[in-house]
Amino acid sequence: MPDHTHSHGPDTGPDGELRPPDPAVVARRRTAVRLMLLVLVPVGVATLVGLLVLWPSSAQTAAQQAAESFQPPGTTYPEATIVSLEPYECAAATGNAPAQICARAVLVVAEGDSSGDYVQVELSSEVVAEGVEVGDELVLNRDPGIDTGQVTYSFQDFPRSTPIITLALAFTLVVGAVARLRGLLALLGLGFAFFILLQFMLPGLLAGSSPIWVSLVGSSAIMYVVLYLAHGFNARTTTALLGTLFGLALSAVLGTIAVAAAHLTGLANEEAVQLLQFDPTLDFSGLVLAALVVAGLGILNDVTITQASAVWQLHEVSPEMGWVQLFQRGMAIGRDHIASTIYTIVFAYAGAALPLLLLFDIYERPFWTTLTGSVVGEEVVRTLVGGIALVLAVPVTTLIGALVAAAATSATPAPAELPADRTGGATR
Repeated sequence: MPDHTHSHGPDTGPDGELRPPDPAVVARRRTAVRLMLLVLVPVGVATLVGLLVLWPSSAQTAAQQAAESFQPPGTTYPEATIVSLEPYECAAATGNAPAQICARAVLVVAEGDSSGDYVQVELSSEVVAEGVEVGDELVLNRDPGIDTGQVTYSFQDFPRSTPIITLALAFTLVVGAVARLRGLLALLGLGFAFFILLQFMLPGLLAGSSPIWVSLVGSSAIMYVVLYLAHGFNARTTTALLGTLFGLALSAVLGTIAVAAAHLTGLANEEAVQLLQFDPTLDFSGLVLAALVVAGLGILNDVTITQASAVWQLHEVSPEMGWVQLFQRGMAIGRDHIASTIYTIVFAYAGAALPLLLLFDIYERPFWTTLTGSVVGEEVVRTLVGGIALVLAVPVTTLIGALVAAAATSATPAPAELPADRTGGATR
């Protein structure tokens, strides 16, 4: 079993030589992992079975079929370069609002079937306000006109490939430089998480599978891979995985109760209403629940791995400590982590929903009416349920680590070359 941490000082001796792992520490960790695998193996098998049973077929869903009618067949999105720009006033100034300036742009298409063609596109005042100039690139919507026989173009978006790729490369370099191999493995785990999300969870939800089971099975599969990939197969990671699975299960149970009690329809935003037009048979309340489970993945991972690491570091420094002492000292660390994590959850939502909160402030609605309304209320319930599961995952992870560490110490025989009282096997 790979093991990269030591509890008895630095990894090198006074002469700079690499110290071998403490046999007692290694033996206790192996025993602890074996004990926890008694729970994790059955859950892992159940996750694999769930993936096989719930894996969506490649056939188009009802929503995908309906969406095709909202978009002309053969539509593409080529990039094009502006070669001329003719601004004009499209709305006169009114009151404090200045006049709105639109523009007619002539562009040369850079790719696709019409590569090299010159096309004219109307640009709205919002687009012109971004400071478009001759030589800039835009993404166009190209309708091949299968029904009308005439190809038409319209503005679609600004191209963002260069800044996104640059930031992604910078992020990868920074993670690799600071976290080294472990950070790069975490990025690889993130790739696996997106694979499960895009190939299993989203198609499964669109196909009408149970949102709660799709989200639980998919989230469990993600956690099994990303935790061990990023942190290694060891006692600390195994403890964190148990705590994370507990948090996910608790989120699902509390979420089911809360969604029903709060009458959350899942139709509080424009995206959900549009999805309703594509397929009214989808379980939108179930989608709220699925989003609740998925939203807790990252923060649960953070909290549980921290708590598991704290408990095992305490145990390796003082293997004679019993599980009660380990739990108490681990929770002293966990309480600080809970306090900071609560702020993380709340402010993350406030930042993401800032435009919406500004609108509510403009409308001057009563605070309680805004807080309990369908739009904000859905996020409030999601945050509170996730917060409860997160907070309770801290003591559960700490308790699992403390109990298993103490049990592993008792079950581990003393190495032959060490006196029995140095292994912590008979002493508390």
